[in-house]
Amino acid sequence: MKAIKATGIVNNQGQLCLDHPLEINKNSRVEVIVLIEEESEDNETPDGQILADFRQSWQEAMTGKTIPVSQLWEDI
Repeated sequence: MKAIKATGIVNNQGQLCLDHPLEINKNSRVEVIVLIEEESEDNETPDGQILADFRQSWQEAMTGKTIPVSQLWEDI
């Protein structure tokens, strides 16, 4: 068996539509494994929370309430 990596989309009817034609012998039977990217945890954080965290970090940076990077490495 030979593996070929290809990308595409699944349409509203659940059919796989490839971005480009496969360069294989025509009328060949194939086996397909579909990898679907899941939403990462980053996408689960509400925009309001991200903005609030940024504002807090910005305020800490402007008032000098930061930790030197060298000190952060000591804890790792």
